[in-house]
Parts: sequence; C-alpha cells; structure tokens
Amino acid sequence: MAGGRRRRHHFSRIHAFTCGRASMREEHSLIGGPGFSRKVYCNDPERAMESLLSYGDNYVRTTKYTLATFIPKSLFEQFRRVANFYFLVCAVLSFFPVSPYSGVSNVVPLLVVVAATMVKEFIEDFRRKQQDIEMNNRKVKVHRGDGVFDISKWRDLKVGDVVRVEKDEFFPADLILLASNYDDAICYVETMNLDGETNLKLKQALEGSSMLQEDSNYQNFRAVITCEDPNANLYTFVGSLDLEDQQYPLAPQQLLLRDSKLRNTDFIYGVVIFTGHDTKVMQNATDPPSKRSKIEKRMDKIIYCLFVVLILISFIGSIFFGLMTDDDLENGRMKRWYLRPDNTEIYYDPNSPVVAAILHFLTALMLYGYLIPISLYVSIEIVKVLQSIFINQDVHMYYAETDKPAHARTSNLNEELGQVDTILSDKTGTLTCNSMEFIKCSIAGVAYGRGATEVERALSRRQETPFSQEFKERISESKPSIKGFNFKDERIMNGNWAKEPNANVIQNFLRLLAVCHTAIPEIDEETGKVSYEAESPDEAAFVIAARELGFEFYERTHTTISLRELDPMSGNKIERSYKLLNILEFSSARKRMSVIVRDEEGKLLLLSKGADSVMFERIAKNGREFEEYTKQHISEYADSGLRTLILAYRELNEEEYNQFNKEFTEAKNLVSADQEQIVERIIQSIEKDLILLGATAVEDKLQDGVPECIDKLAQAGIKLWVLTGDKMETAINIGFACSLLRQGMKQIIISSDTPETKSLEKMEDKSAAEVIAIACCINFDGTLLIFQAIKSSVIRQLREAKTLLTTSDENFEALALIIDGKSLTYALEDDVKDSFLELAIGCASVICCRSSPKQKALVTRLVKMRTGSTTLAIGDGANDVGMLQEADIGIGISGVEGMQAVMSSDIAIAQFRYLERLLLVHGHWCYRRISSMICYFFYKNIAFGFTLFFFELYASFSGQAAYNDWFLSLYNVFFTSLPVIALGVFDQDVSSKHCLRFPLLYQEGIQNILFSWKRIIGWALNGVVTSAIIFFFCIRTMEHQAFRKGGQVVGLEVLGATMYTCVVWVVNCQMALSISYFTYIQHIFIWGSIIFWYIFLLAYGAIDPSFSTTAYKVFIEALAPAPSFWFITLLILIASLLPYFVYASIQMRFFPMYHQMIQWIRKDGQTSDPEYCDMVRQRSIRHTTVGTTARLEASKRLEASKRLEISVHSSASKRIELSNFAASKRSEGNSEDR
Repeated sequence: MAGGRRRRHHFSRIHAFTCGRASMREEHSLIGGPGFSRKVYCNDPERAMESLLSYGDNYVRTTKYTLATFIPKSLFEQFRRVANFYFLVCAVLSFFPVSPYSGVSNVVPLLVVVAATMVKEFIEDFRRKQQDIEMNNRKVKVHRGDGVFDISKWRDLKVGDVVRVEKDEFFPADLILLASNYDDAICYVETMNLDGETNLKLKQALEGSSMLQEDSNYQNFRAVITCEDPNANLYTFVGSLDLEDQQYPLAPQQLLLRDSKLRNTDFIYGVVIFTGHDTKVMQNATDPPSKRSKIEKRMDKIIYCLFVVLILISFIGSIFFGLMTDDDLENGRMKRWYLRPDNTEIYYDPNSPVVAAILHFLTALMLYGYLIPISLYVSIEIVKVLQSIFINQDVHMYYAETDKPAHARTSNLNEELGQVDTILSDKTGTLTCNSMEFIKCSIAGVAYGRGATEVERALSRRQETPFSQEFKERISESKPSIKGFNFKDERIMNGNWAKEPNANVIQNFLRLLAVCHTAIPEIDEETGKVSYEAESPDEAAFVIAARELGFEFYERTHTTISLRELDPMSGNKIERSYKLLNILEFSSARKRMSVIVRDEEGKLLLLSKGADSVMFERIAKNGREFEEYTKQHISEYADSGLRTLILAYRELNEEEYNQFNKEFTEAKNLVSADQEQIVERIIQSIEKDLILLGATAVEDKLQDGVPECIDKLAQAGIKLWVLTGDKMETAINIGFACSLLRQGMKQIIISSDTPETKSLEKMEDKSAAEVIAIACCINFDGTLLIFQAIKSSVIRQLREAKTLLTTSDENFEALALIIDGKSLTYALEDDVKDSFLELAIGCASVICCRSSPKQKALVTRLVKMRTGSTTLAIGDGANDVGMLQEADIGIGISGVEGMQAVMSSDIAIAQFRYLERLLLVHGHWCYRRISSMICYFFYKNIAFGFTLFFFELYASFSGQAAYNDWFLSLYNVFFTSLPVIALGVFDQDVSSKHCLRFPLLYQEGIQNILFSWKRIIGWALNGVVTSAIIFFFCIRTMEHQAFRKGGQVVGLEVLGATMYTCVVWVVNCQMALSISYFTYIQHIFIWGSIIFWYIFLLAYGAIDPSFSTTAYKVFIEALAPAPSFWFITLLILIASLLPYFVYASIQMRFFPMYHQMIQWIRKDGQTSDPEYCDMVRQRSIRHTTVGTTARLEASKRLEASKRLEISVHSSASKRIELSNFAASKRSEGNSEDR
C-alpha cells in the first residue's frame, strides 16, 4: 500500500526546486581535460576491461601491516625507539671482548621485550583486518547479463557494474543513479555516515535513464560516462552520460556516495563509477596519525637525560681509567697487579692508555646500561592493554539498548584520558539523539504540557531545597512512550481541548501543525500505523504531536494534504483535504515557513510558523491578543532548554492571493542576478498581518545524562567547545539545553550576517564595472571586496569582544562565544587566529556553528598547537573524522548507525554521558598509574645502576661488574617488573565513587602534578640515595670482617649477591609503600618477586659453575648460614626506606594533594559532610562557569540580588513612611502649640 502510494506521488513537486533537470554548465566544458578524464563503460564488460587496468578494485584495507610487511615494518617501529636501538647495539657488542657480561644473557631480555610488543601489534592489526573483512564481504545485487541480477560481495565490484540497492542498504561504491521505484526516478538518501545529518537528501536520476525500472531493462543497456577523476570533494561532481546517441550532463544530484544509505525508497539501480580507495569517502579518509601521549613524550626526554648521565659517568670513568692505566707500571712495578697489566693484550696496556680508555668507554656504556630500563616499554604496553580491557569490560559504560560496550581501539592514549583540558564536541548524534520531542506548547496565552526537560531533571537533582510533589511526579512521568512525543496534559489530550475556553484557537493551532510542513507519510500495511519521513526532526515531531492530539496527517499528493481531524461537535474523526497551493520554504535567512492552502469550505489560509525574532513583527495589531503571555512562556521554555516556534495564520481574499500567485510565479521563473531577493520581497508582502495562535516548545532531545555529564566535566576543570554544522539558532538552543548557556550569561555573537556584508553580497552578482564604481574605484573585483569586508567585520567584532572580555574578567562574569562558519573561515587565518583563540579561551563556552569538517579539524589543531594542552574530540559522523584524528584523543560515538567516526577514533563509546566515567574514573586512574609506574621504573633502575657505578668507583673503574651476568639480565625482567605491572593495572588512590563525587580530583592530571619534573627528579634522587645507602652500608659492614665459618672474608660473589638481595628487597618494599590500594595480586607479585629471587639463587647456584660462575652455591654455602647477611639486609632495608617514609609523612600532613585530602575525608568518614567537601572543592584551579551547578548558583545569586533589591526598596519605603509620619506628628504638635 505504501509502496503503491509512493509510486503515484511526484514528491519532487513538493519542493520549490526541480530535481534532476540539470543543464549544461561551464564546468562540463572541462570534461576530457586534465582531472576530468575518467571513462566508465556501463554494463559493457568487454570494453570495460580496457579501463579496468588503471582503475582500482572495491577492496578497502585499513590495516597497518600486511603479511609481507609485518616483520620488517614492525621491527623498524621497535628499533625507532632510541632505548631499543641502544640495547640492540649493546646486544651486538656483548659478543666482543669489551663486554662486561656474556652475549646470551644480554640478547634474551631484548628478544622477550621486542617479541611481546610485536605480538601486541599483531593482535591490534588483526582486529582491524577483521573489520575490513566484514565490510568487504557485504552483499549487493549485481547485473550479470541477460537482465539477471545475482548477489555479489562488495569487494568483487568493478567500475561499470550495474547494481541494485534495496531499502535500508548501504551503497557499496560511488554510483550514478539510473532509476528507482518512483516514476520520476527520485530516491531518499541518508548521509549520516558522511556528514552526521539524519535528515534525508533527495536525489534524482536523469530523464534518459529514469524508465529503466525493471531488471529486464538492463539486458541491452549500454552507456558511457565521462567524469572527473577521483577526488575528496563530497559536494561537487562533474560528468556526462552518453546514452542512445544523446549526451546528458551529470551533477551531484545523480551521485550516490559509498557508505550512505538508501531510505524511504524500495530500490534503485546505479552504475559504479568509483571503487575502493577511489571513492569520495575513502579519499577523505586519512591514515590514522601516530598519536603519542604527553607522558610518553616526557618519558622519552627522561630517557635522553639518562643517556646523558650514562655517557657522562662512562666518560668520567674512562678518563680516570686511562690516567690510572698510564700509571700502572712504574719502574717495572705493577700498582694494580690484580689486573695483570704486564700480561694484557690491549685493554689494560699502560703503553696504550688512550686506546684502553676508549675501550673502557665502550665497556662502561654497556655496564651502566642498566640505568635505562629495558622492560619499561614492554611493561607499559602490557599495562595499557590490560587497562584497555578494563575499559572495554566496564559495565557502567555498556549501552544495553544497542548492545554496545566501550571499546578502546588503541591502548596508546590511556593516560592521556586523565589530562584532558579541552573537549571539542560535535552536536548532532553526539550531544543529541538526532530526534526531537514535542513537550510543551502555549496556545491562546495558556501554557500546556507537564513534561520535564533534561535541563529540569538535571536542576532538580542539584536542588538542595525540596521540590513540590507535583514537580517530582512530572519528572517521574516524563518518560515518553511515543518517539517524538513527550507531552502530558489532560486538558487538551484525548479530545479534551474541545472543552477549553479557546477551543477554536486550539483547533487552528493543531490544524496548522498538521498542514504546515513538507513531511511524507508512510503507512504500515500490516498495522495501518502512519509514520513520517521529514526533512528535519522537529518537523516530524510537529506532525506526530498533531496526530496524537487529534489531527492525523495521513496522505499527501503534490496538490493535496489529507487529515483525519477530530470534530469537536460530534467527537468523531472526519477526513478532510486541503488543497496545497504554495509552499514558502524555510531557510536560515527567513527563519520561517508558510503554506497557502484552500480548505473544503473554500477559504484561503496562510499558515505560518517561525522564530519569534521574525514572527512577532509580522503579527497584525488585532492579532496580538495573547502576545504578552506567549512571550512570557517562550522565555520560560528557553530557560528549560527548549526550541520554540511561533504559530500564526491569516485568511486571504481571492484578489490578494491571485495577485500574489501571479507575481510569485513570474519571479520563480525569472532569470536574474537578484531573483532570490525579488522572490523574498514578494513572499514578505503576503506574510504579514498574521493572527497569533501560540508557540511550540520541542526538546532537541539530548542523550540521557548529557547535562549532568557536562556539569561534572566543568567541575573537573575541563572546557567544552561545541563544533556543529547546524545553524546558529539550533546550536544556541542546544547550548541552553545542556547548560553550556544560561539566562543572564552574556553572549558574544560573531556573525558574517551584518548589514554591510549583506549589501555587498547583493552587489556580488552585479557587473564588475558596477562593483568597481560602487567600491570607489578600488581595484578589486566584487568577490574580493566581500571577502575583505567580512574579514574586517570579523576583526572588528573580535576586538570589541576582547574589550567586553576584559570587563567581564574584572566583574567575574561568564561569557559565551558563538561564531558562524563564514566568520570562522576568517578567524582561522594566520593573522587573526591568535586573537580568536585568546578570546575563545577567555570565554566559559564556545559554540562554532555552520562548521565544515575541515574547519572542525582546523579549530582542533589551533587549540592543540597553540595552547599545548591535551585536546579530546568527540563525534559520531564521517564529518567528524578530521577532528577526531587531529585531536590528541578521538572519541567516536558508536550509535545505531554509522561507523565511520568509530573506525577513525581511538576509543568508542555508545553515549556521550559515558565520557564522564571514561575521563574522571578511568582517565584519572590510568594517568596516576602510568605516572607512578614510570617514576618507579626510573627509581628502581637508578637505584640498581648506581650501585654498579659506585662499585666501579671502588674498583678503580676496572670494568668489572659487581653482579653475575644473569643477575644483571633478569633484574628488570623477573625480580622487579611484575609488581610495577600490578601497580599500573590495579592501583587506586580513591574509589570510582569518590572520583565521580569529587571531579576536581581530575585537575591533578590537567596540572600534571603526578608527572611533573619536580616529582620525576624527586624519584631519581630517591634512587641515588637508595643506591648509596645499599652500596656503602654493604661495603663498610662486610669489608674487613670474617664472613664464613672458616674465617674467610667477603669476596666479589658474596658482596654482589648481598647487594643484589638488598636491592630486590628495597625496591619491592618501596613499591609496597607507594601503593594505595592493595589486592591479592599485588601481594603475590611483590612478595613473590622477593621469594622468587631466593629460589632462583638456589636453583642457579646449583648449576655447573661453568655456567653459574660467581653464583655457584653462594647462597647455600655462604649467605644463608651467615647471620650477618640477614641482619645487613634488614638494616639496609630500614635505612633505605626511611628517607621516603619521612618525606611522604611530612608531605601528606602539611602539603596534601587532592587525592590525599579525599583519602583523609574517606578515612574519617566525612564524605557526606558538606563543610569538608567544600573545603576540598575550594582547591579547584578553575571556577565552574557552565553546567547545571553553575546555572543553579547563578539562579541563587539572581534570587539573592532580587531579595536584596526588594529589601532595599522596602527599607527605603519604610524610611519614607516614618519620615512622613514624623513630619505629620511634628505638624500636629505645632498646631496644638499654636
């Protein structure tokens, strides 16, 4: 039924434009030239094979590696890291005599580290490969000859193939539309994957191919398409179609882009012109940039610093060694006889001290290499992967409605989530649900509707004073049962409007909603229910509201609109038709829409709806009966974050309409530069003297929890910018809805829509001579003149805004910056962007309207590069891909439809509200864990490496290692790494509940407190102190005393094993002191590492001495039986940890950080005490200026100022009364005296 109805309709006639009737334009003269040389042989495989040699297939690959390139490319990636390259050089040198240890003991740890990282890279790339396989294996029907269409995979498509795409399927490649099930060959396309918009786009095939509506029609179909070469421009297309000896020009109206979806159309036929990576969507895709967190970049700097220290101490040691070697033999006497300088080849030759010093430098570089943690990178990789698994499995970020959990697509940026300073967010599909809900209305000066908005819900949760029971009930009942309709009011529902005092006004109001639109009805053949496809979500909400309130729009043709209306007299539904005469379309300039219809009684009606800024001035003097109340209601609706439209109408007489229709028709057919201005002037002549009916209030439905999420992010000190392609009014309404804007907040609006630019735009279409004359003979053409005028206007507005910003800073007022796309173009130019950024940073909210995808990416780059702070971009559509890739972190919204943004993102979540937990909980935890982990890694390696240096100093820089070869190699791999990994995965300074309760805790990451240079140097000094205590205590306590039962003194093997035991104990117990949240895994890893050291010493010491060398039975025979060994270990453990313990105690007592203050409050059980909580919140680095908290505080301040004003006024009135009373008494007294 619906399909048949749609075939009879010619919906292209609904609109003011005529689709598909493309004429030859100047661009078509370029066809065949450079950049326009692509030739497609349609449905002609033999001729197509000639061109297919130069055209790619339809296979799309997004993986980083292939089987052939994985090993070489991955190895290259590994050894690009300076630390890994250093260890590779050391591994090679370890097989030469200069090495202080054996080659095998050095190579094994490096192989383990590199292999583990390569496995992780393989797994991540394999997941991308699986996504590619799923995409490339989708099915589509392809013509295989004789009018038969077979199912084929997307990847097998070739240029020139004719395909049949059916309703709700994605287009597999870039196609030229040939025909559809509609008679006039139109189809509706959803481009949400490309531009984020859910409203449908109308496409229409050429007349020459529009009759090919059956499979059999393609049996003998042949055509040749000549068009532009593959390019990234989504909105332009130039080509021509040669069909049956006739040439037709092709335009974007016939182009169907890959990854867009066929909607509201049963099927279409199309010919493939671009495949695979030649398609426009893939041309727009860029390789994911290699993103690295700021912590990782700083970690590289620390490693460079350690390299400098390594080279410095190696150089100093080599100089001393060279000098001492030169002085080894004096008069035939050997000073360092134990080095046997008289029996050396070159290494200790007193006759070649320079060569000996150089060789010692190489030995020292290898020996002190343990300052550089070889397992740091792989440990961080393991920790980040495990952190990502926790993010993926967090049930609090699972969206059951679409079965979408959070998905960390890369694990490289986990800690960056804890340092975000600015969020740049898309609007449609990110903050909103891509749907509108009719929630309230004002009719005849009476407010109807008890539904609660997201803003009201958020405010109610923040209010400290109890709300009335009525409001609580409103909130609890506000869950909509019908999509697009969240209206509750018994006074006008269920036909009760007929009993209202102004029933006739309500009837006209609802009728206007049902008639004044361009929506298309769809009737379900099984249930008979009517649904609507509209050009915008709010238009769909209006017709749904009219249907639910008794005026059901169920059928439309190009000349009539049919309704089922509730008759107030009988209470029954009656069918009525309205003859559709004219549609005066909505535009961003007009801000209104009107239709002219004739009802069944023959009355001519002009029905109009639009923004209050343009509608009230068109109301007749006798039509303003309800104006005052309507304006009051509009203000209340705006404060609740609702979008409002004014509804008005008038009756036309025949003569007036005939005159208008004649002029309007002539103007539409006029070929003139100022045709649009003439049409607008004629429309304005009839859109006047209207009678006000009321106002609608629809909620641009925010995703659940958006206001609360934004409020928490604002309290955390994170700034939120909204970058949207929507018009300014829509963006402002959303700003109010999610509390980025509020009543009373000053708005700085920078717009290109100024009177001077309008006048120049009108001049643009005039001749160059006229423009030059008007421009006072300045030698510019009209376009350049307009550009300069707009740029000058933008600069002037920025200058004025900065003055206002200075004033607001002095008065502590919050400002909002709102800028349109054209102005943003000039604001992003090199000589203006610094001024724009300075203004934007000073404002509490920033909203960029009508932003193109490129502008979104440029704004993101500007904030990232110029501020140096961490930026996070979040979006859901392909138009957000550039922004996501440009930001430090890209978050993709995995909505019901569209995976383009998700596939280009670093992390995917299903709802915007999950950003709160992702940042405030996981972000904070990951930042703290990774920061502590890196600091501890450098601490333990410095503590270990400097014991080697001190021993070298003690042994006159002989190059002799203090420890056994395998002790050295396994230190970072087995005995100290697992506890660090446990710290990086499990540690929590505060619970997730307290992370969300105290958002200011997040500011530790914004300020980078936990990974500042001060903290890093502190941990490094702690490592040096620890190594000094361990070495010198061991040397002094063991140097001269008998150690074994037989009276033997300590040798190198005993000293080395004792020092190593102390190092293992100290660094692991230091870890135990640093942990805030113990789990059994951490206990196992910390104490298990210490126990494993003793087990290893026993097992390794039992191996043949040719392999175990200095460790042979050292524990059983020397260490374990000696009480001094155990006493020294305990003494050194206490002495080494004491400095850190004292420092940590003083710091926590007198200079606590945010998390320590919260730990105090939690420990004392004062988390519910507002006084203590406010004390912590006062430490915030930023005053909260947006969000529901700021809105509530602003409203409290406003109420307080009003009460103060009333109090002052009341006091003044009382003083006047008292003075008057006193004066009257004095007057009476004087009279009595007289």
